[in-house]
Amino acid sequence: MFILKDLKKKNEEISNLTLSQVELRKENREREIAFSASMMESGAGNIGPFTTDITLTYRNVFTNIGNAYNPVTGIFTAPLTGAYMFRITVFGHGGTPATAGIFKNGKQMVTADGNQVQGVLNSSNGVVLILEVGDVVYVRLWTGSRTHDSQNNHNTFSGFLLFPLT
Repeated sequence: MFILKDLKKKNEEISNLTLSQVELRKENREREIAFSASMMESGAGNIGPFTTDITLTYRNVFTNIGNAYNPVTGIFTAPLTGAYMFRITVFGHGGTPATAGIFKNGKQMVTADGNQVQGVLNSSNGVVLILEVGDVVYVRLWTGSRTHDSQNNHNTFSGFLLFPLT
């Protein structure tokens, strides 16, 4: 009788642990935010130069865990308050600069800039940003700049949640 009672108690403890693990996994899944994308889905070509700054769209999405990046607009919208890491690479051909910046809510944070007379241009930059729910991050190509992309995915925009802040 004592063994049966003890066994029943252990089964309840295991059941409670299992429910706690399920809740913890669900909570962690909601905190899984990461994306990485390049510009061209297929083919090759130049983007720019333009007479005004433009927001770049990275349509070839490799990863979009949490669906916080919108490949139609090129905008990442923070679903959680936290510390996020963002990174861009820009690629172009000499003669026209390849310059783009990461923006947070309309304010430029960092710039990647390649500029030389001939040959290929390549630059990258990254930044850790503290974002509130609803903050937006995107990449803008500078006026007079041009990038080039192909199936080699030279131009990329990536970001991920380092850790949530409450």
